[in-house]
Amino acid sequence: MSQSTTLPRRAPQAPPEVREPAHAPVAHVVRGGIIEGVHHGSVVVLAADGSVAFQTGDIEAAFYPRSALKPLQAVGLLRAGLPPLDDEALALVAASHSGEDRHLATAGRILATAGLTEDDLRNVPDLPYGSAVRDEWIGRGLGPTRLAQNCSGKHAAMLLTARTRGWRLDDYLDPGHPLQREIAATVEDLTGQGIARVTVDGCGAPLFAVSLHGLTRAAARLATAAPGTDEGRVAQAMREHPEMVSGSGRDVARLVHAVPGLLAKDGFEGVGIAALPDGRAVGVKIADGADRARMPVTAAALARCGVDPEVLAAFATTPVIGGGAPVGSLRAAGALAPWDNRA
Repeated sequence: MSQSTTLPRRAPQAPPEVREPAHAPVAHVVRGGIIEGVHHGSVVVLAADGSVAFQTGDIEAAFYPRSALKPLQAVGLLRAGLPPLDDEALALVAASHSGEDRHLATAGRILATAGLTEDDLRNVPDLPYGSAVRDEWIGRGLGPTRLAQNCSGKHAAMLLTARTRGWRLDDYLDPGHPLQREIAATVEDLTGQGIARVTVDGCGAPLFAVSLHGLTRAAARLATAAPGTDEGRVAQAMREHPEMVSGSGRDVARLVHAVPGLLAKDGFEGVGIAALPDGRAVGVKIADGADRARMPVTAAALARCGVDPEVLAAFATTPVIGGGAPVGSLRAAGALAPWDNRA
């Protein structure tokens, strides 16, 4: 139903196995020359031809991608009939936004296109996700709203698509709704595998379990898509407007600016994907959900892709502070980046 060209769909393989993931050490927290903490997780690096160039942990077990699934959901909405949006608005559809004024205004604009208001959203009311924006919001005496919640762009686009297709609006989050069935079919197509489980994400939308390998394949497919295709449109919007996909100063936006042509998205519970225009891609899952380990591990994985380590240096470590000064760092470890010093 999209206004643009959709790439041919592939028959999905079997769903990934639901099991306890066999995660491996991927990051060390070093304080004063001693490993104070170890983050376990799983990492996959894909070569440009789609083959696995590196892996550690368990990249085939079923897991929930959380908000790293949003670029796939955005493609699904285009396929389901989402009317044309400018790139800034389309980027917000794939966003976990910080709740800045531009984010709220753009989500409101998408709703207005459908003749709807914030009252029609069914996502969970929340304070802005961005810490500075949230502090300012609270200082003004404002409370949680549906528009401020970080997934409001996705939800606004879901409503616009449903209104355009003549589908019911009150149950657009039901997994059996035709909108969600189309999104699920798109997730299976882009990942190349069946969905293992369906649950509810934090915002209230259906969340689909795939494997880290499958999610990373999907990121590569978006990154390599031709302009004008649904996949290509989402990729272009995310690359051109990384602050709409996240927010001012967010690490994922800074990474996109630092690495030319990069497509990247983060998700709760320590999930991250990044893909280059030639199909090289990485997927990261931190087992304990610690966001602090996500970016250093992602940077190390991108270095395995051939991205210049000097470009990645600003993302490769996080300082460990003692008495107000750095006394160590959090960095990739294990098979991903052999640890050979204790600075």
